[in-house]
Amino acid sequence: SPLHMEPGNDTKKLEFILLGLSEEPELQPLIFGLFLSMYLITVCGNLLIILATISDSHLHTPMYFFLSNLSFADICFTSTTVPKMLVNIQTQSKVITYAGCITQMFFYILFIVLEGFLLTVMAYDRYVAICHPLHYTIIMNSQFCVLLVLGSWITCVLQSLLQNSMVLQLSFCPHTQIPHFFCEFIQVLHLACSDTFINDIVIYFAAVLLGSATLTGILYSYCKIVSSIRKISSAQGKYKAFSTCASHLSVVSLFYCSFQGVYLSAVDNQNSHSSAAASVMYIVVTPMLNPFIYSLRNKDIKRALRRLIGKETSIE
Repeated sequence: SPLHMEPGNDTKKLEFILLGLSEEPELQPLIFGLFLSMYLITVCGNLLIILATISDSHLHTPMYFFLSNLSFADICFTSTTVPKMLVNIQTQSKVITYAGCITQMFFYILFIVLEGFLLTVMAYDRYVAICHPLHYTIIMNSQFCVLLVLGSWITCVLQSLLQNSMVLQLSFCPHTQIPHFFCEFIQVLHLACSDTFINDIVIYFAAVLLGSATLTGILYSYCKIVSSIRKISSAQGKYKAFSTCASHLSVVSLFYCSFQGVYLSAVDNQNSHSSAAASVMYIVVTPMLNPFIYSLRNKDIKRALRRLIGKETSIE
């Protein structure tokens, strides 16, 4: 019988079973090792970007302020799902409590939407830098930058609260299995014993509204950037202008393509491990690659990292 999530009822007893990426016992140590190392690289890489940005006064610019926020979001996003998965493999338990599942969904939605918002803000920053270079410092003043990030956070928290409060109205059957390594929002929704029609509408509306708003912002910024770059006469000038956008464009493509791929595959096949494996791409791989993409081509970040590491070794 379904457990109804009404205030009077006890939801503490409700548990979900996370089936993980694979149910093969011999693959578990390999999955554990792989995810642990990817998680550590993600946290260390993004932490280094944040520390480099804070410690080097040359990097106290809007572009790096947004980048350090993205790095922070990346750490939080991966930390929402991977540690619980590692604990489950280590303890050989697949259980997640109802409260744990709701918490995981809240932060998952918050940080995935925040990534989209931050990437849009960064695209706007590049647009102002390339299309309005003389007014850049006036437009992108520190107050405006803080407002952009704060606005992104507030919108994402409200959106996540709305989605989660609607899930709290649903009833679930006890010991429901989730064919994933974390409480993926849509899959949890489809396991509800009650009608999810309104939830589906709200999710669809929010995805279209927020997803298309961020993507439109990014595409508009880049259309303007491309037309601006084409007007630059020297090849060196064109290259310099484009190289400031190249790493951001790589991160945007990686994030949106992998995310899109997962949700298209999830629509096709609801109860398979394939969408779980595909979601590793944007949950673990993208946040892990972001620091590398930004630091490998970037002289300023390389210099700041060298100074940071140099300082640490000199202290030792």
